[in-house]
Amino acid sequence: MLHGFKKFIMRGNVIDLAVAFVMGAAFVAVVNSLVNNLLTPLIAAIFGKQDFSALTFTVNGSVFRYGAFVNALISFVLIAAALYFFVVAPLNAVADRRRRKAGLPVLDEPPTELELLTQMRDLLREPPRR
Repeated sequence: MLHGFKKFIMRGNVIDLAVAFVMGAAFVAVVNSLVNNLLTPLIAAIFGKQDFSALTFTVNGSVFRYGAFVNALISFVLIAAALYFFVVAPLNAVADRRRRKAGLPVLDEPPTELELLTQMRDLLREPPRR
């Protein structure tokens, strides 16, 4: 039983998954720090308020704390923007540069399902190469 457990743990997939999980947790800390320590104070400098959680209104004795929702929404937008501009866009630029260097076409948009199916059909129709 211990031999099987050791074999399971030493598989490449489990190790890769563990490394990815740890890297993901570290990346979350970096993105949260970027948003909380740089972007949110920038918003506070522009709008004069950094924390909206105290914003509420009352209807028939029920208190609606819409400020907490505004905080969550701002955090979501800032995190999405940070990920796009600091991770996705640069990695896409690197991938495009590598494709150009390899002589491959740069794809602005991914191919549609119809285009992929057409390419697959055409590949299947070609005679085998020898």
